[in-house]
Amino acid sequence: MPSPEESFIPLWVHPALPKLLKLEKSAEAFGSRAVSLVSLPAGSLFARITTAISAPKKAYTSVQVSEKEHIELNSDLVYINHSCEPSLVFDMERYEVRVVEDRDLKAGELLTFFYPSTEWDMAQPFECTCGAGSGKCKGLIKGAKDMDRTVLKEYYLNSHIVKLLEKGYRNGA
Repeated sequence: MPSPEESFIPLWVHPALPKLLKLEKSAEAFGSRAVSLVSLPAGSLFARITTAISAPKKAYTSVQVSEKEHIELNSDLVYINHSCEPSLVFDMERYEVRVVEDRDLKAGELLTFFYPSTEWDMAQPFECTCGAGSGKCKGLIKGAKDMDRTVLKEYYLNSHIVKLLEKGYRNGA
């Protein structure tokens, strides 16, 4: 029989994630990433977000879930990086991560999502290096607030981002 220490599963360990994704750690700043271990059809559920806690403030590791609230994922989902051609969507109303609607997910593929789909104003803007190519890669990623509205229409957006965009139009933003 295992000791209590051996059978203890830390809060941040999502029991299904080791079967769904593999971490590729990097010594390079922000270079670690998640790779899919499974193939799934478009629109499929990839994982439920079950280990999140409220974040006291937005951070580069947090995910925005409402107009004012952020969470920390407390799981390896935090290694799902940004891409302008994402493989996943984070649905923060349902606390689900799903495969994008327009293509299947293949085992071995990088797990990515479009950060402005959840983030209004990023804690740490960055120059995108997603490799989506000219015309597809959006360059500087600062959040939905600073993106062209016609570009945002190409992506799944969480309802809090849609609401903030509507308020932005009314307020002249």
